[in-house]
Order: sequence, then structure tokens, then C-alpha cells
Amino acid sequence: MKDHKVLLLGLGMQGKAALYDLAQSEIISEIIVGDVEHDLEFIENLPNSNKVQSVKLDVSEPKNVAKHLDDVDIIVDLLPSRLAFPIGPLAVDKGVNLVTTTRYSLNPVNTDQDEIKARQEMLDKMNNTAIDKNIRILTQFGLDPGLDLILSLSALEELDEVSEFYSYGAGIPEYQDANNPIKYKFSWSVEGVLKAYQRSARIIKNGEVVDIPANDIFAAENMHTLKVDELDEEMECYCNGNVMEYAEQLGIRDKVNHMARYTGRWPGHRAFWEPFIKCGFLSKEPVEVDENQVDRRKFVANLLSSQEQFWYGENERDIAFIRMDARGRKDGKKVRNIYQLIDKRDLETGFTAMQRTVGFTASIGVQLILNNEIEKYGMLSPFDVRYEYIADELEDRGMKVTHKVMPD
Repeated sequence: MKDHKVLLLGLGMQGKAALYDLAQSEIISEIIVGDVEHDLEFIENLPNSNKVQSVKLDVSEPKNVAKHLDDVDIIVDLLPSRLAFPIGPLAVDKGVNLVTTTRYSLNPVNTDQDEIKARQEMLDKMNNTAIDKNIRILTQFGLDPGLDLILSLSALEELDEVSEFYSYGAGIPEYQDANNPIKYKFSWSVEGVLKAYQRSARIIKNGEVVDIPANDIFAAENMHTLKVDELDEEMECYCNGNVMEYAEQLGIRDKVNHMARYTGRWPGHRAFWEPFIKCGFLSKEPVEVDENQVDRRKFVANLLSSQEQFWYGENERDIAFIRMDARGRKDGKKVRNIYQLIDKRDLETGFTAMQRTVGFTASIGVQLILNNEIEKYGMLSPFDVRYEYIADELEDRGMKVTHKVMPD
């Protein structure tokens, strides 16, 4: 079938990249773009813009979305996470496939057993219904999470034994363009970045689970540097999030002695943010100013957002970077198995590396489902997508993955 119909929810930065890619697909004949606001000039200038229909859509009410699902083959959901989750149950109810970059499971830091149980019961019900209806709900399908998980599985499966596993991600300016006090520029939500800087981390060290409080993620003892040949300078790497869920999903919880997820920044970033965070500037608690309650994080986000020095100029490029480093044994020898992707902004189209690696990846997921290249039905994750399914698709879009095996 070559005349598939797609509903794209969200025409933000990642949504624009996804739309650009979807419009060029030979198997897609019509794309409905639903959002509260539209960049009509962007749509009109798209290749194959005749495929695209724009509708003003308040997605905060699922019933508004439901009106457009009668003859749609798949939804691609690139909404903010607070709006995204209700789309999954709606897609299942209507029997429509879905691709989203959103996580549907609870944050692994959450310890509320009632919430965990209720969410899991909902996901189990959605999975069973989706299987019965022969539809696929593909979640977490962007860069991180997304491509990182696909490459993680490949790196680990190619070893006979695994003892250590480290994953890295970074969205940073090219080194010469990191020309401000924080050595960083924003390619996605400023508040989202700051929220991540107030998230505790959990790693596996010497076989034991180690918790790192949010205020200590930038402490020198919890960081290390990483030199990558393809980049101009070494990166400072801080622990990002909780590895336990991924260790369980990858089947290595009882096998690895060391495991951690890291985010990379250029040198100087840590020196700014560690004292800033310890001084409470990103605290969840509001501060009273002249009898007004001020949200600290929003204030800092607005302060940074208002300055051009923290945004990319017309000819400046960002870098999207992921690296999966699995260590163990292969054929009796100690080895490191490394998968790595480095992408940069395309100055011709204007799409940032973050737009490309998230938006294009979501589009690839849509086309995998429409082409029936994923065998399973139900609630799916990147672990259900083999690297060989997407290797050529990434290459065709200029996103090159490198792979090397070396003695450890």
C-alpha cells in the first residue's frame, strides 16, 4: 500500500523535521498536521507540500484528536510530554498505530507503589488491546531515548560476556561556537535542560547500586572527561538519570560490575553550574520577591532565553552525540565494543542536529510500521527495533553510525 495517511501532532522544532522527512516518503500520500499554532510559511515551502493539510487542534482534549482518526493509518506524536501520554490510550481505543518520543513508563525514581501499579496495569491493558487489534504503539523513539537504546542492544549482544557498560549523550554547540559563560547553547527547551540538572542519578559501581543526589551530579568526584577523536575538545561527563530500568530491560543487571549513563558538556560548564545549583537557583521551592512567589527555575530559564548569546546563530552548528561503550569478552578475549553517532546541523535546510536525530528518527519509525518491518504488535520500545532495520535509513539522511571493536 502506497497511500498511507499520517496525523502529526506538534509542529515544534522536532515536529518540523519529522514533517519534512515524512513529506518525502513515497508511501505516504497525506499528512494532517495538528497543533494550536502553525508555521504556514514552513509548510508552504516544504517539498511535496501538496501532501500536507494543516488543522488548528487543541490536543489537550483527546476528543479533539479523535475526530481526525477515522481514516488515519498512524499518529506521530511530538507533543510536550505533559500532553503526550493521553494520545496512547486514544490510539489504542481507535485502533491506530502510534510513534512517539515520549516515555510511557513511570520515572524509575518514583517510589509510590500505588502509582507504579496503576500505571503498569494501564500499560498491560493497552498492550493486550493493541495486540488484539494488530497495531503498534512505538514509544521513546527519538535520539535519547531512542537510537541510544537500539545501539545499546547491538553493542551488548555482540559480546559473549559483559562486565561494564557506559552510554553517553550530548547536544552541544561546535566547540568554536561555545562562546558564552556556560559553554553551551540551547537546541531544545531551556526549562527542560534546567529540570534535568535537578535530577538525581543512579549508577552501578562494583556491582552495587549507588545513588547520586541531584545537587551533586556536577561534583568533580562524580564526573570524568571523555576524548572523542572526531570532536575538537574533550567533554566533561556527568551522570544522567537512573540506569536500573535499562539494566533490567537489557538483561544485564546481574552481569555488569559497572554501568552508568552520562551527558557530555564542554569544559567550563561544570564550573558554572555546580555552585549555581548548590546555591539553590534551580530549587523546586519558589522564592518570595516583594510579596510575589517566583518560580526559581522558570526565572532562570527566562533569563537565559532572553539573551542571544545562548542561542544558535544563523551559521552556527550544534552537535548531537551518542556513544555506547560495552566492555567484556568475545571469543575469550577482553574487548570494548563501541557504537557511536555524531550528527551536526544542516546549514542548507537549517535543521539542527537535535531536530534531525529526533524528528527524522520518529519519521523512520513511522515508515518502519507502515512497511510492516517490525514484526511485533502491542506496546513497543526501541528494544524491539533491530539496528539493521534502521542502519540504511540513518545513512540515507546523513546520520552516520560508526562501530569499532578494540582490545580492552
